[in-house]
Order: sequence, then structure tokens, then C-alpha cells
Amino acid sequence: MKKIKAIAKIIALLITALLQLHSKCSAQAFDHITNSFNQYQRESVQEKIFVHTDKSTYLPGEIIWFKIYSVDANRHKPINLSKVVYIDVLDHEQNGVLQAKIAMKNGIGNGSLYIPVSLSSGNYKLRGYTNWMKNFSPDYYFEKTILIVNPLRMPEAETTQAQVGYDVQFFPEGGNLIGGIASKVAFKVTTPKGLGLEAYKGFIVDGHNDTVARFEPLKFGMGSFIFNPTMNTTYKAIIKTAAGDVISKELPAINSQGYTMQLKDNGGTQLEVTVNGVGAGEVYLFAHTRQIIKIAESAVMNSGTASFTIDKAKLGEGISHITIFNNAKQPVCERLYFKRPKQQLLIEASADRAQYAVRKKVSINISAKSIVGNPLPANLSLSVFRVDTLQHADEDDIVNYLWLKSDLRGNIESPGYYFKNINAETDVALDNLMLTQGWRRFQWSNILNGKPEAFNFLPEYNDHLITAKVSNTVTGQPAGDVLVYLSVPGKRVQLYASKSDSLGRLIFNTKQLFGPGEIIAQTNSERDTTFRIDVLSPFSEQYTKYNMPGINITPGMQKTLEEHSVAMQVQNIYAGNKIKQFYDPGVDSSGFFGKPYKTYLLDNYTRFTTMEEVLREYIREVNVVQSHKRYHIKVLNDKGFLDGDPLVMLDDVPVFNIDKVIAIDPLKVKKLEVIRERYYYGPSVHEGILSYTTYKGDLGGVEMDPHAVVLDYEGLQLQREFYSPVYDTDEAVKSRIPDFRNLLFWQPNVNINTDGKGQLSFYTSDQTGKFIGLIQGLTPNGDAGSRYFTFDVK
Repeated sequence: MKKIKAIAKIIALLITALLQLHSKCSAQAFDHITNSFNQYQRESVQEKIFVHTDKSTYLPGEIIWFKIYSVDANRHKPINLSKVVYIDVLDHEQNGVLQAKIAMKNGIGNGSLYIPVSLSSGNYKLRGYTNWMKNFSPDYYFEKTILIVNPLRMPEAETTQAQVGYDVQFFPEGGNLIGGIASKVAFKVTTPKGLGLEAYKGFIVDGHNDTVARFEPLKFGMGSFIFNPTMNTTYKAIIKTAAGDVISKELPAINSQGYTMQLKDNGGTQLEVTVNGVGAGEVYLFAHTRQIIKIAESAVMNSGTASFTIDKAKLGEGISHITIFNNAKQPVCERLYFKRPKQQLLIEASADRAQYAVRKKVSINISAKSIVGNPLPANLSLSVFRVDTLQHADEDDIVNYLWLKSDLRGNIESPGYYFKNINAETDVALDNLMLTQGWRRFQWSNILNGKPEAFNFLPEYNDHLITAKVSNTVTGQPAGDVLVYLSVPGKRVQLYASKSDSLGRLIFNTKQLFGPGEIIAQTNSERDTTFRIDVLSPFSEQYTKYNMPGINITPGMQKTLEEHSVAMQVQNIYAGNKIKQFYDPGVDSSGFFGKPYKTYLLDNYTRFTTMEEVLREYIREVNVVQSHKRYHIKVLNDKGFLDGDPLVMLDDVPVFNIDKVIAIDPLKVKKLEVIRERYYYGPSVHEGILSYTTYKGDLGGVEMDPHAVVLDYEGLQLQREFYSPVYDTDEAVKSRIPDFRNLLFWQPNVNINTDGKGQLSFYTSDQTGKFIGLIQGLTPNGDAGSRYFTFDVK
């Protein structure tokens, strides 16, 4: 008996040891996954961009007004990482027809784009992104389709290349089809124009042409069915459209090994996740919401099955990514789940009347509060425009974009549908969307192996970065360790220096570079003349695969189109000067060197006819000498003369040949600023600085170095003032100047204080009809909200 007890005790100790070892191994596996994931999350900050446009349909001659919100992709709080957002308008061939660089402050910015008459009618893609976002997939840029209708030009014919037929895709839940294991399979059928095919019937047939499953779409061409495949059998889908077309598509391959997963939501507080696989061992469930870890659990496969129960309360709002790992810590299944967010920002906005006459004042009362009624501060944007057969209310807003569309790849048709009329059908359609999309901004293999991301683009944390490449003109190879100067000619001293890396790359960190102008890039021609400099475009050259749908201008729109065209022309004729007003950006006018040691205003001195006389007669900090028939300038301070020539600039452009400096016409020079100390500026070192400024800022007729690169370059966009006439007197109301505005009001910065209230006012135009207002925005905590209101003008 004692022997039996001893054996039992030994067995119990062995079991306990095995359980402890199993628990330790599980803990180590999770530690490796979670630590690797957290490290990736810390090292790769993600941004989201949302762009609120004033409307969605435009005519050439009109202006696209927009407000930009930049938020942290994980928590949706405004983020101050990037100080510049790039806006593109692309045609159907991905050509940038309109582009702008928008200055950002505390995650907020706004701008405008004037539509030229050269654009043809068609759908265009407006997108927004930062320099940092170019390190990741363009699927996560902000994109929105806008319609431009040009009454003076015929629409361009759709290319035959775009007519590629129906696109049919199948998505097994979890990612795999395993022989002998029943799985849910989602499907999606889209038309040649990229929209979901609404009406069709589908059949799954095996190699003997026997029907083994049937399916029909629920919404936007998507749906799902249960399918139990057999090994060594091929399957294909036969789809019959309402138009009588027949489509055939092979199903994904059937695997003999692997795992499947099924997620069931019975409407309660929990989710059931079942993992099936061929084999035994331990599996791990890892769930994160926008890269914030929520759940990490393990389970043992028993007879090829493991089960997990997920408390919905542990998942974050919005899209959660659920991944299954095998015992070798390899991701084997993935699934998306959407948890409806609670509306944290409630915006109330209404006009003080339901109907107005023309040229009358409209007052809008605005309030922002939490779901329990507490007032909230918020930064909002407001657009008020006329709706008709050409211009409709935009279904997409900041709420459905941040919670849904921004976390999915590809085009999401009508994202607003999933947030309206919430019912069982909407929930199923939303789950079908989750099954047919993917939110992966990373590769698991890179994360688990500790492989860092290759970031080729820096965040523009301080200001706009201008990038360039320098190469050897003889060999054509990139040139490293070359000092290059970039200057912006003008009355404000803007000079930047950069030294190339081993790949010849240059980065110039500009400061408050606004508006159109010229930039000049050059090396010191007294030392380097064998280099070529190429300034690179800051706009992204990566594009999504989504093809924009063709336009559909019906005869019923003709009258409305004529009205819009007349209104546009009238506004440009009678208010053309007023819509070309820009705000002063308020830039710092001092040079990069700050306050100079001394400033000489040449008009205060005797006007000599040569620059040599000016320098010799009254510029006490310099001495002009000649050596080997070349002029040189020596800067003098309290310690004596500095070695070498100083940096001499003429209207911000370095002049390295001192002979050219001596040849400057002093009668064209307004002032000379002098720095008499050795000056370190980035990678460059200068034996003092002489900065000449001409009256006209045009280099005073001095010839540029032939090796210099001169380019037209537009810096950050100057903000245009929105023109909104005021009819507060009888004289103004009776004015015979026509007012044909369809866009009554645009205000990109509606700031609601801590009391949660605000008020705006504007005036109606001579246009009658139904007008709609859209106000939307964010709180400092990242809570998003939007609201529509309407009124009539008769």
C-alpha cells in the first residue's frame, strides 16, 4: 500500500511539473509575441488623415475648399507629428492634375484648390497623406471620389483597359480551406466599374459538375456560405447575373494540413472562436484593436479542435484583428471583427429658421456634448451648399471614415450604410465586409523576427522637407559626402545646407517656405563642378488599385448643369478679385543667422559706384585683398582675421566666386548684413557671413553659376480667404451686383469652447432651393462627430 502511495505521489509531482513547464512555455510564447508586437507599435507610429471637402461635385472655375484632420491611428487623438499634409487630385490614369502642400498645426490644417478649365469631365480621386505615411501602403492614404463636370469639354472616353469584366473573389474565414472541415466562405463580386454587383445567383460545383453549395449577395455584392470541401477535389463557382451574364471562377485550393477558424457572435456579451486543424498541439489567440493589444490566450487542440471565449468588453471599439498562432508561433489564421463604437461626441446644429428669402441672414446654433449630456470642447468644420440633381449630400463623414474605412484596404462602397439603420441585416452585411477585407499594416514575420521596418521617408516634424539626389556627372553614380546649398531667392534670407549620404541623398529642412517661387540648388563651384543635382517631388508615386467609376450625366441634369455653369461664371466675373485674397502667413522675416552683428543700409552712406569701394571705405568688419589676380574677402573681429573667404549671399543665393561679388552693382543693393564670427550651419562651416539684399530681390543682374539648378517650386500653400458677402444694410440688399453662390458658407475652424456652444452666421445668395449644412470634427480626446441640417431659400 505504501509503495502504491509513493508511486501516486511521484506521478502527481510529474503532472504538476509538466503543467508548470507547459504554463511556462505558454507564457514565454506569449511574451515573445506581445513584446515583439509592442516594440513594433512603439517604433512605427501610424497616422490617419481625414479631409472634409466643402462638397463633392465641382465645375472648372470653382474652388475645392477642404479641412484636414490628422490623428493617431491607434487612439484617434489629434497628432502633431507631421507639419505638412500633401493633397493630390488624380485622374483615371493616376496623373496628379492638382497638388498642394498644406501646413499643419496640432493635427489641423486647411486649404483650397482652384479647378482649371483644362480639366475634362469625370470622376477624380482626391487623396491626402503625410511624408511619413509614404513608408506604408497607399491603401491607408485618405481617398475620396469627387466629380468634376466641364460643360465646355466632352467627357474623355473610358479606356478599354478599365473594362476588365467582373471581379470575383472568395475569402475562407481565417484564410484557409482544409479538406473535411466545414468553413464559412465569404465572397465579393464587383462590376467593371468597381461597384458591388447587387443581383446574381451563384453555385459551387465539384469536378463532376454536381452542385454542393448555393449563394446570393446580401449587400454591395458581398455575402457568405458554409462549405465543407473534400480533398483531391477541385471546385469552381458559376455565377449568373440578372443581365444574363455567366461568370466562372475557381475556388481557392483545398489544403490537407493547416487550421481554420470560426467566429460566432450570438448577440450577447461574448464571442465564440473555434479553431479546427489537422493535428494536435497548442494554439494561441492574439487580438489587437488598431495595434493596441487586447487579448492573448492559449488553448490545447483536443481531437483537432480548440475553443476560445472572448469577452466583447475587452475588445476596443471599431475593428479588432484576431490572429491564431500555432505552437511554433507562426500565424495560421486571421479574422476581423467590428465592435460598434458608442457615439461620444454629439453635435447639434440648426438654422434659426426653416425658410429664408434671398440675401437674408442665417444664424446657426451649434452645441457639442457627450453621450450623457456634458458639454465638450471641439474643433469642427462647416460647409453649407445647395443640393440638386447634380450635387448631393455626402454619405461619408469623419465618423465612419475613422472607425471603418481608414482601417480597411481597397474601396469601401457606401461606408455610411453600416452606421445607419442598425439592424440584423446591417450587422450581417458588416460581418461580410470584415470577412472580405484586411487591416494589416505590417508583416507578422518581420515583427516576430525583430526585423525593423525600412523607413525611407522622414516625418516632417518641424517643417517641409525638400529632398534631392546628387550624382557624379562623369560616372553617373550617386555621390556621397557632397555639400549642397539650397536657397530661395528673395528679400527674406532662406538658405539651407545638406551633405549627401552614401546613396547621394540630400534632405533640406526648410522653414516657413510659403507660396510659389524659385529654388536654387548648387555646390561650391570653386571646389566642386562635376556633380548633378536632382530635386525630387515630395508627392507620393504609390497608388491604390481601385479604378474610379465612370460618370453618368443624364438629360435630367442639363438644366441644373446650366445653372451651375452660369453661377460659376457670374461669380468669377463679379467677385473674381475677392476670391483671390490670401491670409498673411506671418513668417519670421529674419535670416537663418538671426540678428546680424551689423546691418549697413547703403542709402545712409556715400553711394560709391563699385562694390570694392563700398567694402573698403565703410564696411569695417572686412578687408578686400587680391591674390593671384583673384579677389578675396577677409572678415575681421576682435581676435583678428578669420581664415578663408566668408559665405557671401546675394538675395539668399550663395556667390562663391568673390570676383563676382566685387562686380555687384552697389546702386542696386539696399542693405548688407554682416556676421563677423565663424558660423556653423548644419553640415557647413563659414568664416563669417555677408548677406546682400537688393531692392527688387532679383540678384541685381548678377549671372547665376552655370552649374546651379534653378527650379520653379511651390512651398506650403497660402491660405485663401473664403468670400461671403454681407447684406446688413438696405443698400447692400438692393445692390445690383449678382450673387449666384451655390456654396453659401465654408468655415474650416469652428472652435467650440468648454461650454460646448457656438454660433455662426452668414447670408443667403440670389440662388433659391434646398440647402444643406454638414458640420463635423473632433474633440481633443479624439471623439468624432458629424451632423446635417437643412433649410430652404425661396
